[in-house]
Amino acid sequence: MTRILVLGGTGWLGAEIVRAALAEGADVTCLARGESGTVPDGARHVRADRRELSAYDTVLDNWDEVIELASDPALVRPALDALAPLARHWTLVSSVSVYARNDEPGADESAALVSCDDLGEYPAAKVAAEQASALALSDRLLVARPGLIVGPGDPSDRFGYWPARFGRSGPVLVPETDGRYVQVIDVADLAAWIAAAAAAGTTGFFNAVGEAYPFRDVIDHLKTASASDLELVAVNDEALRAAGVNYWAGPRSLPLWLPREDTAFARRDGSAFRAAGGTLRPLADTIARVREDEFSRGLFRQRRSGLTPDEEAAVLGAPR
Repeated sequence: MTRILVLGGTGWLGAEIVRAALAEGADVTCLARGESGTVPDGARHVRADRRELSAYDTVLDNWDEVIELASDPALVRPALDALAPLARHWTLVSSVSVYARNDEPGADESAALVSCDDLGEYPAAKVAAEQASALALSDRLLVARPGLIVGPGDPSDRFGYWPARFGRSGPVLVPETDGRYVQVIDVADLAAWIAAAAAAGTTGFFNAVGEAYPFRDVIDHLKTASASDLELVAVNDEALRAAGVNYWAGPRSLPLWLPREDTAFARRDGSAFRAAGGTLRPLADTIARVREDEFSRGLFRQRRSGLTPDEEAAVLGAPR
């Protein structure tokens, strides 16, 4: 039986990876404080604060696989010091945010990375984590660079905003979609690949990304899933910015909307991922999964990303 140590496992993605590994028949241990939630049933939870010197004392054992989800150097480096000599294989979950440019459609894993000058910034911290892991593990390392991860339970609301919005009434504010793309990967597909790649001993660097869909096609999929005839109101970038609407994510944002100069962020090359066994469900399936989850959680709940109904109405009422 494959013995896997997950550094984390109580958050959204981590728990999904644990469930996928358990489904593969692995014996899974999670080292985590447990503040993000509980580990999935069937996994062992070792409670520890990874900032403490003694954090790894109880898991100093030979592991078939270690899965690291963190980016903070204060967490990544001590874990490597303690566990890299004991691991047959190691997976680091990184991000496509490590790339220096977002204006090169189809860029693959060889694209230039951001500098590590400011490790307080997420992209730089992920690059530093990749470099430290490669130095410690050499040919035992798998680095997964996911794009936007979506699915039921997503705490960021970056994708869920849209199925929820199409579940409500009234005109729907959308950005101008011409020349824009959306590239997502379902959390279940990503987790399944990480678990399978770990079992297979896959190594190397991979853009774990989905198909790049024209933004307009995604809007059409959302309308079809909602079985409604809601009016779409496209507002240009200048008017949206003048109305205080933010790009991509966070409060008062239009999720998935990117500046024109960054639209290639959603057009990364995922051919190596697919060649390494990565599979992608149809976008309509992911939308259906997220839509069901959004209806369950509440269409009018407070969100981390998106416009409130009042904010959207205010923008629609402004000159454009």
